[in-house]
Amino acid sequence: MAMTGVLRPSHVALRVLDLEPAVKHYTDVLGLLETGRDKQGRVYLKAWDEHDHHSVVLREADAAGMDYMGWRVDSIQTLKAFSKKVEESGLATDCCWIPAGEHLETGERFRFTTTTGHTMELLAEKNKVGNCLPLVNPDPWPDGLKGMAPSRFDHCLLYGDDLDGVVKLFTEVLGFDITEQVVAEDNHDFRISVFLSCSTKPHDVAFIRQPMKGAFHHASFILDNWGEVLKAADIISKKKVSLDLGPTRHGITRGETIYFFDPSGNRNEVFAGGYIHYPDKPVITWTSDDLGRAIFYHDRKLNENFLGVFT
Repeated sequence: MAMTGVLRPSHVALRVLDLEPAVKHYTDVLGLLETGRDKQGRVYLKAWDEHDHHSVVLREADAAGMDYMGWRVDSIQTLKAFSKKVEESGLATDCCWIPAGEHLETGERFRFTTTTGHTMELLAEKNKVGNCLPLVNPDPWPDGLKGMAPSRFDHCLLYGDDLDGVVKLFTEVLGFDITEQVVAEDNHDFRISVFLSCSTKPHDVAFIRQPMKGAFHHASFILDNWGEVLKAADIISKKKVSLDLGPTRHGITRGETIYFFDPSGNRNEVFAGGYIHYPDKPVITWTSDDLGRAIFYHDRKLNENFLGVFT
């Protein structure tokens, strides 16, 4: 498939309560690589198999959570076209341009707020620093990796009130596909959750309907296989990291998963598996009466930490 338009998630910017313990978590436990620090005190990190300068930005703040999520588009021309479409859609507010260089090694970004209250960015330029391997005759992975060592930042799960508006923005304006959805048992036209992809992945972002604005559930990082998810569980215990859920499997996306927290309480996920999505693939629908199996396929019930998200 020739991929154009929005190509992939570019970065997630997270607030942490104490910067250095957070950096230690994201480098030693999760296994990201620090790529720089700026004059504002932000720390930039990337997964080993990402070529772009960064995919995670940390800043110290009084409250944890997500500042914004960025999306890489295929060209400056596409960036300009999308900025116009987003502004004219009536489905976004607070539209503005962030100048080149405000993020390290990054061109200008177009920022906007969705109807669910989440801040998003589109960008076309970010310097490539390599993936720790040569481009000629590379080995399958580099030496010296630490922690769980995911290969890339994969997706975010977010929740907010106007699910219908944000789905319309991502599908009709930005060109995403709906891969899966959760609907009410007695009204299949009422969506509870939607999983969206701009690529061949089961999802690049997911939104859940909740009566609030701009809420963040987790940032997810991809591992190669179920065995690496089990190893991540061992690392969580070995490093005395706060475990949330898993290891287990999702019914939605078919992915294998484990959830845990950074020192500030931001939820992380490492994720493996899932199917290949193509644009002609039918949407998978789950009904709310089978929600336990949809979210945690093995347990077939919702953990109390997730009940507030889905009810």
